Amino acid sequence: MKKSKINFIILIAVIILIIILKIFTSDKKRENFIIKEVKKGEIKVVINVNGTVMPQNRLVIKPAVAGRVEKILVKEGDFVKKGDILLYMSSSDRAAILDAARAKGEDLKEWEEIYKPVLIIAPISGQVIVKGVEPGQTVTQSDVLLVLSDRLIIKAQVDETDIGKVKKGQKAIIVFDAYPGSKIDGVVDHIYYESKVVNNVIIYEVDILPSFVPDYLRSGMSANVDIVKDYKKDILIISKNSIKNDRETGEYLIILNGKKREKRYIKTGISDNENTEIVSGANEGEKVLIIKQDFTGKIRKTDETKNPFVPQRPGRFSK
Repeated sequence: MKKSKINFIILIAVIILIIILKIFTSDKKRENFIIKEVKKGEIKVVINVNGTVMPQNRLVIKPAVAGRVEKILVKEGDFVKKGDILLYMSSSDRAAILDAARAKGEDLKEWEEIYKPVLIIAPISGQVIVKGVEPGQTVTQSDVLLVLSDRLIIKAQVDETDIGKVKKGQKAIIVFDAYPGSKIDGVVDHIYYESKVVNNVIIYEVDILPSFVPDYLRSGMSANVDIVKDYKKDILIISKNSIKNDRETGEYLIILNGKKREKRYIKTGISDNENTEIVSGANEGEKVLIIKQDFTGKIRKTDETKNPFVPQRPGRFSK
């Protein structure tokens, strides 16, 4: 009775061992891999930030004296030069005299020659972005007549963790939310020294100058900006997930040499979200093996003393 019981236990153990061996051997056969090729290309490393279209220098024009607007020579969107006459207005005294002469039926030309109108002249060259009054409107010295902008820029908000990577003169690519199909080149013009807190995040403002200002651009528009930190073209690149790392010896690739696999150590350069630059160690056109699942069936050294029949946590077997 005891002998048959022992034989039964041995049989069960053999069956379990056979099942485990089948799992290991079938996993070896189901090794899943893809092949990539070392090729020439470009890598662009960018810092993505949000921004708002704003005037670089916004100049508010107010009257020097209270009075009445007589004639406006510009409209929103017009470009003016420094020294151009923007509008005519009468002081309160002139307006009262002209109104009285008009009521009495007197010749206005004589009074208009005696009391000259006030000229509002453009102090800078730029674009009219706000027209705050209309002809005939009475204004005080605190009223806004016009607002000029010398040029529209994008004021970007850069997180403090990225500001150290931003330098004056770096190129940028600008896409406006209202016109997602249109891209405009730009350049980093100024990095502000004082930080701001936006939604509990410390940010630094950065001025981005567009290479040109399209007609559709308006102050207040939202923009998405890619500040180019690094850019290289005509370099050897490979998919990032094909690079393996040995802590002791460094980064390497598994190169396919015919049907053989070769472990090749490489030196890498810049990387983006998809590819990495190969500085040395591989040549254009070489095939690189990327093993997605590599079941070797070997037990890790740290697990050698563990019972193979006890369920283990994921990661027991080496990849």
